[in-house]
Amino acid sequence: MAEFFITILIIFYALAILFVLFHSLFDAHLIFHYIRSKIKGAQKKAPQPITYFPQVTLQLPVYNELYVVERLLDAVSQIHWPAENLEIQVLDDSTDETTDFIAGKVALMKLKGIKVHHIRRNNRDGYKAGALKHGLSLAQGEFIAVFDSDFVPAPDFLHATIPHFYNDAIGMVQTKWGHINKSASWLTGLQAMALDGHFTIEQSGRNAGGYFINFNGTAGVWRRQAIIDAGNWQADTLTEDLDLSYRAQMAGWKFAYLEDYLTPAELPPMVSALKSQQYRWTKGGAETARKNMKKLWRSPQPLGVKMHGAFHLVYSIGFVCIILYVLLTVPLLFVKQYYPAYDVVFTFSKIAGLSFFIYILHYAISYMSSTEGPVMKRAGRFIIDFPFFVSLFIGLSFNNSLGIIKGYLGIKSSFIRTPKFNQLNDLKKMVSNKYVKTRIDWITITESLLVVYFLFGIITAVRFENFGSLPLLFMAFAGFCMMIYFTLDEIKLLRRVNG
Repeated sequence: MAEFFITILIIFYALAILFVLFHSLFDAHLIFHYIRSKIKGAQKKAPQPITYFPQVTLQLPVYNELYVVERLLDAVSQIHWPAENLEIQVLDDSTDETTDFIAGKVALMKLKGIKVHHIRRNNRDGYKAGALKHGLSLAQGEFIAVFDSDFVPAPDFLHATIPHFYNDAIGMVQTKWGHINKSASWLTGLQAMALDGHFTIEQSGRNAGGYFINFNGTAGVWRRQAIIDAGNWQADTLTEDLDLSYRAQMAGWKFAYLEDYLTPAELPPMVSALKSQQYRWTKGGAETARKNMKKLWRSPQPLGVKMHGAFHLVYSIGFVCIILYVLLTVPLLFVKQYYPAYDVVFTFSKIAGLSFFIYILHYAISYMSSTEGPVMKRAGRFIIDFPFFVSLFIGLSFNNSLGIIKGYLGIKSSFIRTPKFNQLNDLKKMVSNKYVKTRIDWITITESLLVVYFLFGIITAVRFENFGSLPLLFMAFAGFCMMIYFTLDEIKLLRRVNG
């Protein structure tokens, strides 16, 4: 019986390692394309000059964004484009005083000659996707730019993006996200490292290699016809942006990615907001994979495009593999100690080191590319931050895995917005945000138990002199400690603010 259970443990352990290995090899291929494109100077081409000014619609999907909507409206009011060829749609599904504030702000904008429409629906059907689809039915623009409420587009945004549509094959142009509050805290700094990795290596590498990339839900521009050809916005996943991206590219449209043009945004400064955002992204990614995987493999795309697309769609499974890998490390310490016949299996597990090296390379390149300052100082900062970065995402892996499993099982859930703050450094002001709902739930309790579990694993590894397992166990312990510390700190401050 013991051997049966050991075999089951090893099978799941091996599957987790193999998925991470294969994913890292695809990641290495993207690194290759990224470096090659830099050598060729493909990312440094001068933008084409504006030769004509087509009709453009700016869509601003808003739902209870009291703290940031003014900043967004002020920013889009400054975008350079002929007034007669630009309209702004505030797609307002709010259920609080945000609506009254928008109404007043829109009235002032109209007095300045800005063509802006405050669009309300009778219900919130389809959430963000439903709002965008409804807005599209009313839009006048040939091109549709989308900005979430926490973004601050620069005045030259359309001058940087629209010329790429002079190529009739281009259906969408995505800009790189910048970070308004990157240096506000440790938590926002580590998030910036993760997003920079995606926007530097993944988006650039896929685009350079001719593979599918994705619209990131905001800070990009669509050709209206590409949206229509792809079947319009659809609300059957929580990542309507990823879903539409794949349907449009399978329909034959090409995408362009602008790594060198930043559109700044606010990073979630609280762990409760981060967990909500990560849950939605990973669950939506699983739903999109479930919906589009067969269509991708049946499409006439080249094999390389299909393979990279498939691993892109199932990317979030990596979180399930991470939590499996670290959880199984502890019982396998006992297997290694008391069942030496299985030693060969643990020799095989050393291939995980190759994956870890590739991921270090991935984030080192993106970190050095996305930060400023002397090279040695940046390198030193990366060496310090990277273990904590890994710890944070191990800590998020349980929360994310729940969403991924529900996504693949087809269990539906509502679109939970990420609270926005417009408070870059003051945590006390952040927790007074009316949209914050930090609480101790069963997920928090489970994360607390995992802290104890990994502490037990560390003690066991030391006792068995299995020192090779200690770095992973320490990072898992630290990651779940982060989840508990940040959660309890938010709750403490909430209670203090609310009396």
